[in-house]
Amino acid sequence: MRLFVGLGNPGAKYAGNRHNIGFLAIDEIARRHRFAPWRSRFQGQVSEGTIGNERVMLLKPQTYMNESGQSVGEAMRFYKIGLPDISVFHDELDLAPAKMRVKVGGGNAGHNGLRSITAHCGNDYRRIRLGIGHPGDKALVLHFVLADFAKAEWPWVEDLCTACADAAPLLADGEDASFQNKVHLFMEGRGHGAAKLAGA
Repeated sequence: MRLFVGLGNPGAKYAGNRHNIGFLAIDEIARRHRFAPWRSRFQGQVSEGTIGNERVMLLKPQTYMNESGQSVGEAMRFYKIGLPDISVFHDELDLAPAKMRVKVGGGNAGHNGLRSITAHCGNDYRRIRLGIGHPGDKALVLHFVLADFAKAEWPWVEDLCTACADAAPLLADGEDASFQNKVHLFMEGRGHGAAKLAGA
């Protein structure tokens, strides 16, 4: 079984925040691949289904971002899922908006959700880094990630989530490079190249 985790904060107050793009991506995967209804388990919301030939459990921790690892750790231990089978979708300040990169292990770049997962589960899981850009000043980061996406940003946010859902069978099969490339090509085709975004 694969475990796909989306990071965010629970509740309507946070639903449109940049910090919640992981939840948005996981929601789109659930819709696109007709997963079972969400239910409460492992201090989170879970949904199970099949992507390609793989059984996949989707998890949205409801612990608040800083304690995400509690929820992920419970699910991991219950199903005896190894770190190589865990993919975590999260917001990434160090990537331009609408960009996506896959990375296994490495540092957590100050992301409290990743830090918590590493503390509870280990570090060598797959990160699906969803670029949201950087406000330019470290002092502005907290306000930036906890603010809603601007109206002009939503088209690329929705397209990035759609791209991840479309390419999810490749991720489930462990084909990270092909997954990343398919998402990149989809976003380029939708006109979300860096130059166009910069001029938006």
